[in-house]
Amino acid sequence: MTPRVVTLGESMALVRATRVGSLATESEMTLGIGGAEGNVAIALARLGTDATWLGRIGADPLGERILRELRAEGVDARGIVDSAAPTGLMVKESRTPSSTRVLYYRAGSAGSRLQPEDVATAGIESAGLLHVSGITPALSDSASAAIDAAVDTAVAAGVPVSFDVNHRSSLWGDRDYRAVYRRLAERATIVFAGDDEARLLVDGGTPASLARAIAALGPTQVVIKLGADGCLALIDGVEHSQPAVRITPVDTVGAGDAFVAGYLAELLAGLPVADRLATAVRTGAFACLSPGDWEGYPRRAELALLDGGEPVTR
Repeated sequence: MTPRVVTLGESMALVRATRVGSLATESEMTLGIGGAEGNVAIALARLGTDATWLGRIGADPLGERILRELRAEGVDARGIVDSAAPTGLMVKESRTPSSTRVLYYRAGSAGSRLQPEDVATAGIESAGLLHVSGITPALSDSASAAIDAAVDTAVAAGVPVSFDVNHRSSLWGDRDYRAVYRRLAERATIVFAGDDEARLLVDGGTPASLARAIAALGPTQVVIKLGADGCLALIDGVEHSQPAVRITPVDTVGAGDAFVAGYLAELLAGLPVADRLATAVRTGAFACLSPGDWEGYPRRAELALLDGGEPVTR
């Protein structure tokens, strides 16, 4: 059995228009869930890795939906019901076939009220790895303190920490996100970042120089996500690269979370770097092939489908 991954953050209800067009005129919608840390947990579970998600939800049907969906996907969902705040909501609009806009309604949400004392219920000390993102610290001071408490708990217990920068400028306002990101990167074992996100942490030009500068902060594994160009990784001082899988994307939201889960699943399975990166780009590619945050994530047996072959299986 592979070790368990613990992650924590806000999962939200997700409303998505079923057709291309403006939300001002479209009337047909679907209801689901989404959120970076929950997405990672689902992707891990589909790949066969035990995953625990911790977060706050409202005492409402949307909160119930989040727990039901996560648990249906095999995630150990530990939702703290907060009767004083609603479950957050995000709405996705595809104004053109190739563009997606995400609107968030999460100010004062239950998820933003995550507290340091909540962390004790996640079981971090017995986990194989803790995964956090830069989104949760942006939600509120208490959520930021909760992430610090989770990382401190992991470090004290000798549990590796994975940190995905996942920058959301609209959540930070005029607050200093750079200091928060650097503090998390300094205590992390693994750092994931797009090349633009990496420049929020350190100075550098090329992906390789950015990875080296981040590694100098403390992490032994740095993975720079390059989208359609694949990724570059600096693992224990050795540089690796992996090209992307060529696809025609439908919806890229959630691809970064799938990428992270692919890498972490293979890391915890004890596989070499080349296998970790190969699975990461494949899970990221699968995420782009269908609408929704996580619905297109692959199960392990499906990863080979991107190799081509017969288009119809009988």
